[in-house]
This record gives sequence, C-alpha cells and structure tokens, in this order.
Amino acid sequence: MAATEKVGIVGTGRMGLAIAQHLIKHGYSVVAQDIDPKAMDAARQAGAQTVKSPAEVGKAVKLAIVAVGYDDEAAAVMLDKDGLLETMGPGCAIVVSSTCTPDHVKMLAERAQAKGVDLLDAPICRGQMAADAGTMLTLCGGSEAVFERARPVLATFCSDIKHLGDVGAGQFGKALNNFLLWVNGVALIEAGRLSEANGMDLVKLRDALLISSGASDALKNWENVSFTWALKDMQIVIKMADKAGLSLPIAGAIKELVKDGRRIKKSNPPDWMGVRRGT
Repeated sequence: MAATEKVGIVGTGRMGLAIAQHLIKHGYSVVAQDIDPKAMDAARQAGAQTVKSPAEVGKAVKLAIVAVGYDDEAAAVMLDKDGLLETMGPGCAIVVSSTCTPDHVKMLAERAQAKGVDLLDAPICRGQMAADAGTMLTLCGGSEAVFERARPVLATFCSDIKHLGDVGAGQFGKALNNFLLWVNGVALIEAGRLSEANGMDLVKLRDALLISSGASDALKNWENVSFTWALKDMQIVIKMADKAGLSLPIAGAIKELVKDGRRIKKSNPPDWMGVRRGT
C-alpha cells in the first residue's frame, strides 16, 4: 500500500490514538471513528479525518484497523448496522488489533469473507510506552496475502511483526504472551513482599535479578505493569483451556490472583524500582 492511501481506524483510545499518530507521521491519511467524543477530538487534533460511524470509515478506505477493547466491541464495529462490513466489500481488508478470543476472531473472519473482505488477526503487545514509541510487537494470523498487504501499515507502529499462522493464531499467541506476563507479575508481588519482610533492598536485588535467571520483562518494566487488562487476558486463557479440556491449575490461580494484583499495584506495590524512596 502506498503511504498516500487512506487507512481507517475504529477505536482511538489510548492505543488506537497512538496507532493513528504513527500512521499520519508516516504519510498515511487516516479516517477515524470512536464512540467517545474526547477520543474523536484527540484524533482530529492528531490530523485524522473523523466520521460518525464505522460504516463511514469502511466507505472511505480499503483497509481498516479495529482497535477496540473487547470481543463484543469488535463484533459491534464490524457486524452491527453502521458497522464496517456494511460498506466494505471485495478488495478490502480489516486488521483486528483488539485482543479477542481465537474463536471470536475466526467468526469475524468468516463473516468478513462472506462479504469478500480479508481479515488479519493482529493483536498488539508491549503496552503503552511501546505504542507511543512505535515499537510494538504484533502477532498475526491470516493468509500470507493479507499479511503482506497489511505489513507496511503495521510497520508504522510496530518494530516487530510476526506471522504465526491462520486466523486465530495471532490471538492465541497474544493470550499465551499475556499469561506468562501475569505469571511474572504476580510472582513479583509475592517475591517483593517476601524481600521487604526480610529487610532486603529491592532496588539492589532487582539489579542483580535482571542479570540472572530471575530476570523478566515484568521486572525490567515494573512501573508499567498495571494489571489493567489482566483479568480479561486470563479469562481468555481459561476459556481456551476449557474448550481444549485441559486442567491448567497455574492459569486458574493466576486468574484469581490478578484481581488482587490490580488493587495492590494501584495502592502499595513492592517498590522494586525505588520510586517511593526517590532512588
């Protein structure tokens, strides 16, 4: 796709706005829509053209990115009256950058294919700082053709782009990535509490662990581990496990523990980075 072509984006919240900004920076014209007037204002200020419905986005572009939060929201912006598929047809493609269940995105792909629209399953990883920097990772599922078509667009906001297989593979990879993140996040709360109870200097301990086998991305970026979407992520993992008939006791425990993790991280988390003591 030439950088002069228009790209649509539905959902210009924290992550979607960053995506739109990178697209514009790299020369793409962006047509954006969000149900939140403040998000629409932010998109306009970034240089995007804003419209009133996903259908209007679909009418204006050949490729649209879905950047909303949940399964039902992704379905609504694609399938509802005034949704993307009301106006998109053969020759168009939709990139689902939302985090959904694999089965849900497969259903969306089937509905899109019925209209002659290609779908790329492409959830994004690495969080808000990477979104701002344009260094996100996207894990993709879909045909080789739609993957190659979308790659130049994805490259404006992702430093790493991985094609994992057919539709659903991207969401599967994202679910497992986030499962492992929250295993580490919960463990860092418990390890931090144990260290504090024994008078350890957490900053010095963190420096040592980061060059040892206890290192993790969660420890490296502890201040940005918010647990905001952790419960949603773990609900997806458990749903996948139930469908496969697998007993995953660690996943089940983490699903419950992230509920407290979110509260603890907001109120009184282990001070791994010395923020409270000013170091």
